[in-house]
Amino acid sequence: MNPYVLAVLLSSLGIGTTLTLASSHWLLAWMGLEISTLAIIPLMAQQHHPRAVEATTKYFLTQATAAAMILFASTTNAWTTGEWGIQEMSNPTALALITMALALKMGLAPVHYWLPEVLQGLDLTTGLILSTWQKLAPFALIYQISPMMNPSLMTMLGLASTIIGGWGGLNQTQLRKILAYSSIAHLGWMMIIMQYSPNLAILNLILYITMTSAAFLTFKNVASTKLSTLTLTWSKTPMMTTMAMMTLLSLGGLPPLTGFMPKWLILQELTKQSLPLTASIMALAALLSLFFYLRMCYAMTLTIAPNTNTNTSTWRQKSSQTTMILSITTTLALILLPITPAIMALTT
Repeated sequence: MNPYVLAVLLSSLGIGTTLTLASSHWLLAWMGLEISTLAIIPLMAQQHHPRAVEATTKYFLTQATAAAMILFASTTNAWTTGEWGIQEMSNPTALALITMALALKMGLAPVHYWLPEVLQGLDLTTGLILSTWQKLAPFALIYQISPMMNPSLMTMLGLASTIIGGWGGLNQTQLRKILAYSSIAHLGWMMIIMQYSPNLAILNLILYITMTSAAFLTFKNVASTKLSTLTLTWSKTPMMTTMAMMTLLSLGGLPPLTGFMPKWLILQELTKQSLPLTASIMALAALLSLFFYLRMCYAMTLTIAPNTNTNTSTWRQKSSQTTMILSITTTLALILLPITPAIMALTT
């Protein structure tokens, strides 16, 4: 792609999200969502591969549906109350409709069906943008309207996403689909805690973006998109394979890694809110996700592919890919647990 075109598309992506983050009016927020959707579509279709075009079409249709629902719900609210402000949503029907529209935008269960299919059709770089940056704008809107949202609806979305995100990834062999289901499960954790502690939800989002970026960048660096090709990585890049294994365990939420922090704090908050059953279901659903992360770790570090040399190479060609961002995100994904007390002080 022409670098000037790429610069325009990436800046439009940034402007769209920033517009939504900064707006307090539904029309401006809707406009920001539309700009970021239209900016990512050429990035998704740039390969000119039938699979990429199919994924782009599916993405466009779902995002257009969600945008139309947002516009309809905000207009309904303005019609009944005379208010266009994001924090002035008092019509329960419009509020429920806009919650489902934002859930569709992010890929929360039960309106998650597009996400694994779309992510599977994209290259890893565009998939990274879709899994991280594109979640920010809808998440900011959910954050603003969370005090007025129906608690039962939010709990249902959170539980369904965590369970389906764990269940859906169990039998997958494609890494991008596994990461899509991982994304659905993590969004479920954010939704369940949003009504009780929105700051904890933001913390979870930041750590999710860090860990997912590390995973995507690792797979991009070793040019791997299938579980079977992961078995070849240890003989090429043993150190990166070890770090990738720990990043995946961090995504699964194992101590003493960073990923344990948000799960621990969320379960603690749910228990404080006298919701032991919800906390128990969330903890058990996390085990489903942990199973497929362990499966990836096993394939990556404990199996030998039948067609590879069992010795590590004595020489390797120097990789031309930049690894600075990968190094930073991997480090953050592994060692932030000790600063939990400082983070708790900031989120309370």
